[in-house]
Amino acid sequence: MEFTQLIAQRYSCKNFGAGKVDAAALHTILEAGRLAPTAKNTQEQRIYVVQSEEGLAKIDAATPCRYGAPVCLVVAYDKNHTFTYPGGRLNSGMEDATIVATHLLLGAANAGVDSCWVNFFDPDKLAKALGLPENEEIVMLLDLGHAAEGAGPLPNHSSRKPLSETVTFL
Repeated sequence: MEFTQLIAQRYSCKNFGAGKVDAAALHTILEAGRLAPTAKNTQEQRIYVVQSEEGLAKIDAATPCRYGAPVCLVVAYDKNHTFTYPGGRLNSGMEDATIVATHLLLGAANAGVDSCWVNFFDPDKLAKALGLPENEEIVMLLDLGHAAEGAGPLPNHSSRKPLSETVTFL
């Protein structure tokens, strides 16, 4: 599928069916995340693939937003290996992890797998529940699966502001 068509048709799935994500598709998605650019190529991302009943129950305890997805990716970054920007106030961890997450999301769409970006959870509580190292910060969850019969985008999915309201040429 052509890229602009892919990004126009992709939506946040909020009702997953019972079908599993096959291993080849999951590998393709994870590879898309691995290829994402990071500041100074630090590659501090950590992707946790949660698909066991026990792991998914921990996700369900942290958020109501798994929507029945059979796989949930936990996207985090290693706080000890980020690039610090000039001035010393900011580092690349959060933005690099979101670039990786976006590559995962688009990689899923390209592989024919539906997804939903989830940020409605307490990252510290979830990290503790999953037993993640203290040096890692969770940025988001990505539900993966196949949409249930009749599922589709929310009514406001196609509502977009015109470029004139979001872009300024200096």
